[in-house]
Amino acid sequence: MTDTALVNLFDLDRQALTDFLVSQGEKPFRAKQILKWLYQHNVRDIDAMTDVSKATRAMLKERTTTVLPGVQEAQLSRDGTAKWLFELHDGNCIETVYIPENDRGTLCVSSQVGCALDCSFCSTGRQGFNRNLSVSEIIGQVWLATNLLALEPATRDQRITNVVMMGMGEPLLNYRHLVPSLNLMMDDLGYGLSKRRVTVSTSGVIPAMDKLTADVDISLAVSLHAPNDALRNELVPVNRKYPIKDLMAACWRYVEGEEAASQRKKHVLFEYVMLSGVNDKVEQAHELAELLRGFPCKVNLIPFNPFPQSGYLRSSRNAVERFARILSDAGILTLKRTTRGDDIDAACGQLAGDIDDRSKRHVKFMEPRFGEQGR
Repeated sequence: MTDTALVNLFDLDRQALTDFLVSQGEKPFRAKQILKWLYQHNVRDIDAMTDVSKATRAMLKERTTTVLPGVQEAQLSRDGTAKWLFELHDGNCIETVYIPENDRGTLCVSSQVGCALDCSFCSTGRQGFNRNLSVSEIIGQVWLATNLLALEPATRDQRITNVVMMGMGEPLLNYRHLVPSLNLMMDDLGYGLSKRRVTVSTSGVIPAMDKLTADVDISLAVSLHAPNDALRNELVPVNRKYPIKDLMAACWRYVEGEEAASQRKKHVLFEYVMLSGVNDKVEQAHELAELLRGFPCKVNLIPFNPFPQSGYLRSSRNAVERFARILSDAGILTLKRTTRGDDIDAACGQLAGDIDDRSKRHVKFMEPRFGEQGR
């Protein structure tokens, strides 16, 4: 059997692993044993899985692999944020970020090599797009980060309590590999994370949002960044296909569908990157407040993190405070994110691995973009 025919165990959630083992003449309970070794004991060596029968281990060594991305670079910020550059089998690289806080440790996970979308203020989008990540490349980021944190004295006591699909890429454009990865994050035999602690961020791919609502119960974040279609078309071009009215309807379906399924209090986290003179004006704050009136949500105001030739500036503290006050006065729970890891380019919108841009999108960014003139 050639290497290309080997099944990567990290590509399989519990159901897929059970199906594979049964197809090989094994008992279904072997899946539970193997998952425990992979994710609870952090063991990749088949021979070390001592409660698995010798015959099963022999089959696994012949027909499967446990390959994960390689670690090309690790950086630690002065504020404790960690960033890793992981190299994939084809030479592309992705970035993953860990953010420690007093009550949690959040891992920001990538879903694509580059990004298939074209948001004008995002460094990842400027790099273009190569391909979707496999399940093993998504869950592998969690596996590697867990082990790398334990190896370094400075991070040895840190734990991953939350995962956010907010790294490189649009997660819902890699739906086929996203859902099994989420299953492994929340599986008791995987990482056992609460569905409240696993968040998928989307720019608004509505058909996949609806499918996600039906398929898996997780927390949802929506990259909004503008209160109207005219501006959002420029900042988040997918809005031209899925405008704000349709996006809000999909958000309502998420909240109502989840309520029926779990009877827990639901909300959507709307992310809003603050761009000076572009989307941070008083009238835009009032427009956003009106758009979200009565909707169960939080708004996260995010400082813009500059990168070369972005064409944008970060909103002033006064502008952010003013914007937040207008939303709060309208009864909308508003958060003001603190920039973390900006000294190692690990902050929101700064992730940019090393990719072979099949889209050739990076070429057009040599020309002036929206908002670049006059600033």
